[in-house]
Amino acid sequence: MPVDYTNLAATIAALTAGETDTVALMATIACEVHHAGDRFDWTGFYRVTAPGLLKIGPYQGAHGCLTIAFSHGVCGACARSGEAQLVADVDAFPGHIACASSTRSELVLPVRDSTGTLIGVFDIDSDQPAAFSAADARDLEAILDQVFAGS
Repeated sequence: MPVDYTNLAATIAALTAGETDTVALMATIACEVHHAGDRFDWTGFYRVTAPGLLKIGPYQGAHGCLTIAFSHGVCGACARSGEAQLVADVDAFPGHIACASSTRSELVLPVRDSTGTLIGVFDIDSDQPAAFSAADARDLEAILDQVFAGS
């Protein structure tokens, strides 16, 4: 079943209105997106905590990797490039980090604050192959920009 991104964006906007704490915002988004569709097996954030390093942030699903270097995996590729990573088959992605052996596809989006600084990545894993589309990436990026960058 497709996600109603218009409704999801409105719900997230209402829940996060006036909130400035980044962790609270991340927790709310992770929860709402995770429960918006059955394709979302693991949904969460990795925060930039040091140059070239991501650490786990708020998430929904089984445990995630605690740290990821910018030089490793799909999350690292997103952080390094600043561009969305849409991976239809994680086994075909060189250097994929298997935090969960059930993951078949992945979508990772950059998260920037109002100054344009990368503050983390939003990682969505699915146990279904080719679970995500460019439209998913576009609509989720719009939600992230609305909440974190104020645009």
